[in-house]
Order: sequence, then C-alpha cells, then structure tokens
Amino acid sequence: MAEQTRADFPVTPEVRRFAEQSVEQARKAFDGFMSAAQGAVSTLETHAAAAQAGARDVQRQAVQFAEDNVAASFDLAKKLVSAKDPAEMAQLHAAYVKAQIETLSEQARTLGQTAAKAASDSAKG
Repeated sequence: MAEQTRADFPVTPEVRRFAEQSVEQARKAFDGFMSAAQGAVSTLETHAAAAQAGARDVQRQAVQFAEDNVAASFDLAKKLVSAKDPAEMAQLHAAYVKAQIETLSEQARTLGQTAAKAASDSAKG
C-alpha cells in the first residue's frame, strides 16, 4: 500500500495565508471579548453582596457565550471535514470568521449591559 502524505487536494499559499489571517483576526476578537468579560467580572466581584448577584449573572453569561462559541467552532470543523475543495473550505472559514466577529461584538455588548445593570443595582442596594 502506498503511503499517503498529502490530502486529495493541495492548499495554495494564498488559501493558507487567508486562513492564517482569518484565524488571527478571530483570535484577536476573542481575546478582546475575554478581556472585556474578565474586566467586568473582576470589577463586579469587588462590590458588596448586592453586586454579587450581578457578577453571577455576568459569569453565567460569559460561560454560556463560551459554550456557544466552542459549539460554533465544532460546527465549522464538521463543515470543513465535508468540504469538497479548498475554495469551499476558504468560503466556510470566511463565513465563520465574519459570524464570530459579529457574535463576539454582540456578546461583549450584552456583557457590558449586564455589568452596567449590576453596577446600577449595586449602587441602589
């Protein structure tokens, strides 16, 4: 049996560069999201008992968002495995990165709103 060393289709340098750039953009967006979430959680944890309920809400949201983002990554992996060629892989990946950037922006906005509400509630409490 001949040893198979390559996939059935070659990955061009352009596709590889595009994929690497897309992954880097997604990583930067995710890092920004995580920094915002960690900052919001850390700030809330320093407040009195009234703020603790708000912090738990932010933490629950952050965990749910992380679960959602991991599920989206697994969904992409499943789609990539079924891709017919590099062009389809690039299209799937580009769509994933675009959707994730939008999702991460929305998640950061939601976390910010939840954190602001918790801070407001804490000030009232």
